[in-house]
Amino acid sequence: MNNGEPSQTALMAAAARAAHLIVDDEPRIFADTLAYELLGDRADELVGYHRAHGTHVILAGARAAAVTRSRYTEDRLAEAVGGGIRQYVILGAGLDSYAYRAAGGSYVDHPEPDGRVRVQVFEVDHPATQRWKIRLLEDAGVAVPGTVTFVPLDFETESLLDRLVGHEFDPSRPAFVSWLGVTMYLTREAIGQTLTVIGGFAPGTEVVADSMLPEDLRDEAGQAYVEAVMPVSAGGGEPWLTFLGPEGMASLLKAHGFDVVEHARQRDAVDASLWDRSDALRPYDLSLLTHARVPGRIPSGGAVRRPR
Repeated sequence: MNNGEPSQTALMAAAARAAHLIVDDEPRIFADTLAYELLGDRADELVGYHRAHGTHVILAGARAAAVTRSRYTEDRLAEAVGGGIRQYVILGAGLDSYAYRAAGGSYVDHPEPDGRVRVQVFEVDHPATQRWKIRLLEDAGVAVPGTVTFVPLDFETESLLDRLVGHEFDPSRPAFVSWLGVTMYLTREAIGQTLTVIGGFAPGTEVVADSMLPEDLRDEAGQAYVEAVMPVSAGGGEPWLTFLGPEGMASLLKAHGFDVVEHARQRDAVDASLWDRSDALRPYDLSLLTHARVPGRIPSGGAVRRPR
């Protein structure tokens, strides 16, 4: 935190999503049409780096990581909603724009009579970050729909479950949880504490989380990215503490009661045709996306996506 603003990494992720629509060619992997506005008066500066140096391994890697994890997560969310889930929890929401991109609020296309279903979005983040985001939304003229619930949480001193329930989250109904760009900044113990809470949600609850790969699982581009970015992040007060590959992430999830649905590296996180490109965007062996679920008997109206 810095004067009530989001972390630099949250800003960098939003800049990468915004720059993808400006710097990269077709096919688009992910279209975050509000990311630029949510950068406020820093938009030109932050996206300008990508305009000027977009082919650099670090900036291209940042865009690849940001757009693939967002696309993968929202694709899995759409599937979960198709199966009956109606609660979406975004941990460390930062400048995520999902809830504001769909006209009239956060809806997911679904074959019902009106073609849409209502999804309640719970944005969980530090209170100062949320206040900053709300100001940016106001400045950009973006209305906050009734499908959004801001859940301010000091992760170090407050209970995630208590705060969610206090904001009308129903733990007896399955939810979809996204947890992106966070685990590398936490100890394994802290990751486990959060997984314990999510694992206590209703059977059928699904989670997508990402992790940074250990050194022996990175490729040359991924290693170059880590060597350049990790010390900068540490210098800004956000050191990387935990690296998890498929085995490590699966072990951690299973220890907290989850069934792993699948692991996906950047290359496999989106359709292969999206990597048939003429620009600098390439999949790195840098990070891992893991999709897991809470097993057990599913409440009426819930559903579980089966492993592919």
